[in-house]
Amino acid sequence: MSDYRVLYLGTPDFAVPALRALAERGYQLRVITQPDRPTGRKRLLTPPSVKQEALRLGLPVLQPERLKTPEVREYVASFSPDVMVTAAYGKILPEWFLEMAKQGGLNIHASLLPRWRGAAPIQRAIMAGDTVTGVTLIQMVRELDAGPILAAAQTEIAANDNVETLHQRLAEMGAQLLIQYLPNYLAGCCKLQPQPAEGVTYAERILREDEWIDFCQPACQVDCQIRALTPWPGASVMVESEPMKLWNARLLETVIPAKAVPGEVVMNGNLVSVACGDGRWIELIEVQPSGRRRMPADAWMRGLNGRQVIFSCKDGHP
Repeated sequence: MSDYRVLYLGTPDFAVPALRALAERGYQLRVITQPDRPTGRKRLLTPPSVKQEALRLGLPVLQPERLKTPEVREYVASFSPDVMVTAAYGKILPEWFLEMAKQGGLNIHASLLPRWRGAAPIQRAIMAGDTVTGVTLIQMVRELDAGPILAAAQTEIAANDNVETLHQRLAEMGAQLLIQYLPNYLAGCCKLQPQPAEGVTYAERILREDEWIDFCQPACQVDCQIRALTPWPGASVMVESEPMKLWNARLLETVIPAKAVPGEVVMNGNLVSVACGDGRWIELIEVQPSGRRRMPADAWMRGLNGRQVIFSCKDGHP
């Protein structure tokens, strides 16, 4: 077992591989994560992924709503951590809190900083059509994701990557990066590089308005937006005044006939496709009409009994 004490703060699936890697290498660990939250249609109280993994590993877990409480101070002070490690914890750590660890804090961030600081770096990278992204290990400072860089690793964003596939890959990369560089950081023999002032962008949280697809846009942009919303929260369109989710789609190279208008849905055999503003197609693979289960796009079209469908533009969403 390592003599080093690591206070680990993380919440969703993204933070699980790094926690597991630290435990496997014998670091002494305590965990802080977000409280259990209601999820799903039945709003069942569900523990975050990091809590589930911590309990599986037999680690102490604290789930405060706020960090500034006597309970949190005692939990951290009694552990006397050498370092704090965060990965998608969900809250900004105050400076006084970071000072409770002898060597401050390290953060695993899912982008190649300084591009895509903020809450939704994976979604925003796909949505923007980036071809490369990665993970960056930074020392934590007061300003959001602005600390000096300890290490970074990059990966290509493939044409078929969505949030789920890229999320999983980056989570594993982040764990490997942490395990590779943490020993030298703790030993005080790592050189930190300040982030460049050029190229700073911010990954704002995905809002409800980001979910609506406007097929008047070029097909590449539509494709990126759908993949950036798959599998959560899902891309949305309006069909006969009702919202519908597009859960799976892909870009086609076929040129549409001149008579097709943007948003028009056409079925050819089992192929269901939508015309975009630049004369290219998006194939629909899986959809979910309002109040119904997910289904193959061709099954949904057959259920319309030949009715023409033209998706409303983004500006027409409710």
